[in-house]
Amino acid sequence: MTHTVVIAGVGPGLGESLARRFVEEGCRVALLARTASYVEGLADDFGDGVVAVPTDLTAPNEVESAFETVRTELGPVDVLVNHASGGSWKCVREVSLDEFEHAWQVGARAGLQCSQEALDDMLGEGGTGGTIVFTGATSSVRGRGGAAAFSSAKFAVRGLAESMAREFGPQGVHVAHVVIDGGILPPGQEVEQPEEYLDPDAVADSYWHLVEQDRSAWTLELDLRPHVEEF
Repeated sequence: MTHTVVIAGVGPGLGESLARRFVEEGCRVALLARTASYVEGLADDFGDGVVAVPTDLTAPNEVESAFETVRTELGPVDVLVNHASGGSWKCVREVSLDEFEHAWQVGARAGLQCSQEALDDMLGEGGTGGTIVFTGATSSVRGRGGAAAFSSAKFAVRGLAESMAREFGPQGVHVAHVVIDGGILPPGQEVEQPEEYLDPDAVADSYWHLVEQDRSAWTLELDLRPHVEEF
């Protein structure tokens, strides 16, 4: 089966690896991100079946327009990866209300709106279900000092994913939350101890596994971390 995939929040590193893996599996892929030059260049590199849709995910009208473009260019969406996140790395006394709210807009609110758009296709007329994956982090399950906005937003995303899984699982939509519990190898950079990082291509393999899982054994939360002694 050929999937139509939306990756909401594509950037160098894991976002790019996710796009590459879906393309390798023969999927039609839409790349959503605010930086037009980046996603357009990436789409050109991947070739046919991949479209760049420059989108500010914090702007509801742009998200709505983006999914209309995807349906026109690629067809109904049956796989969505809510990959966007943001948040100033400040402690509670330093973070502004605007910064705090922006983290929530990028993560939880954009994740909700993108999911609503995708669910219209997955459960609408002719829809056969689908897969929605949320990218989480260590901060999704454990708050940390100096990350009030980021951690709060990630906790909200996790709650959204769990709520959606229980609501839409019986209707044939697999909703999963992936905890990225560690640093990801930075693209184009050498690191002293690469074994302490997650390989983004290996992480992308796990996302694809979620899409292909049998309905009798769906994963709700997948916890990924590098194999180092601390764990």
